[in-house]
Amino acid sequence: MSIFRRDRGGPGRVSVREAAARTGGGGGGSGDALLLDVREPYEWQAGHAPWAVHLPLSALAAGAGLPPQAQARPLVVICRSGNRSRHAAELLAARGAQAVDVIGGMRDWAGAGLPVVDARGGNGTVA
Repeated sequence: MSIFRRDRGGPGRVSVREAAARTGGGGGGSGDALLLDVREPYEWQAGHAPWAVHLPLSALAAGAGLPPQAQARPLVVICRSGNRSRHAAELLAARGAQAVDVIGGMRDWAGAGLPVVDARGGNGTVA
């Protein structure tokens, strides 16, 4: 069963471990999906998953298109706590994208010991 199957309530939700596996960062995962970080630029610069792609929810809500590497791919959407990513996944699904959001966001990601880098590639923090 695909994590991208839509239920009656809208886009699905995944744990940080499943998100890492689905986006190629979980060691042994399929890496078939792209991790899309929808936090604001200052949050992204402080710390993000090394293989994530950045598109702030504010830009997405204003009608911005997906970055080229995110087009025509399943999307795993992450923010700081899971609230903005849920909204972003709903917007993306309404536009025809396959999208799920990450429960607990980057706070749970970092708490699970998954990698977080800053804008310079050093050790990052979750802002």
